[in-house]
Amino acid sequence: MKNLFGLTLQELELELADLPKFRAKQIAAWLYQRGARSFDAMTDLSKNLRADLNERYEISTPQVIAQLDSDDGLTTKFLLQFADGAAVETVLMRHDYGNSVCISTQVGCQMGCKFCASTLNGLDRNLTAGEMLSEIIFVNDFLRAENKKVDTLVVMGTGEPLTNFDHLLKMLKLLHESYTLGLSYRKVTVSTCGIVPAIYRLIDEKIPVTLSISLHAPDNKLRSELMPINAAFELDEVLGAGNDYAQATGRRVTYEYILIGGVNDTEEHARQLAKILAGQLCNVNLIPINPVDERNFSRPSHNAVQKFFHFLDTHNINVTVRKEFGAGIDAACGQLRNRKIFK
Repeated sequence: MKNLFGLTLQELELELADLPKFRAKQIAAWLYQRGARSFDAMTDLSKNLRADLNERYEISTPQVIAQLDSDDGLTTKFLLQFADGAAVETVLMRHDYGNSVCISTQVGCQMGCKFCASTLNGLDRNLTAGEMLSEIIFVNDFLRAENKKVDTLVVMGTGEPLTNFDHLLKMLKLLHESYTLGLSYRKVTVSTCGIVPAIYRLIDEKIPVTLSISLHAPDNKLRSELMPINAAFELDEVLGAGNDYAQATGRRVTYEYILIGGVNDTEEHARQLAKILAGQLCNVNLIPINPVDERNFSRPSHNAVQKFFHFLDTHNINVTVRKEFGAGIDAACGQLRNRKIFK
């Protein structure tokens, strides 16, 4: 049977063309705003219509197969499983400015970054727009019990979002609609390891999401060692695309920089980074690495983090050190899935 979850209002109207148009609006509200996971729960539809919908369609959304809560109560990581058995990680982070959800866009990842758990078992498949949306709606339904909601979205979980561009774009536009969560594009951050052609496609879409680019090294040699994608799109291309995105949207690009002890965390690395980012409309987000058992990397010292931050800060680079969420609950992307699925 066809799954109605993930369809736009226009798609619902076409699918239910034998019904009055207002029925599609009712069903969309139940699916995306009122938490209905069966047609029987849609109590403003007649019993006959509910029975007919049950025969023709399904509402397929993921099931929780694992949940981890941080000791401080600020972070909850879910492992969500879809009907075909594929599972992804979705993370709720409770900030003082609201609730943020970090979603995955693929089952696994093919980018091969040397420090990342997500890519250890390769890529299984892309998520559909509806599956990505279901991660967000799941967390929004979860928060409803606390009389809260999803306030911001970070597309920074497992997978490379820009290699799943069409489904990503459909999800972002659907999420923006008033009959789903009506989430402003300005409350969305999309992360990429630097898929340059897709960054320009995103510019052409003219939706003012914040772009976050994983940099992790200030020169091509080291970046290629850490991130195989650098062989396809080197730093000059990536930084050029980032600068063009900032100029086109007027929004600062965030450059993510994972600090790895003894690898990319020296003052010389900071000096090189400040040089290549000079004049860019950007922020740098420093992220002390969450070590992964299968990777032979260690966290930088507190002193190294502070020195790296201070150098950038005193050389006219907007810089922050990411506040850590989820310490102790398989915080790095892919760790929970790997432990549960590939144990």
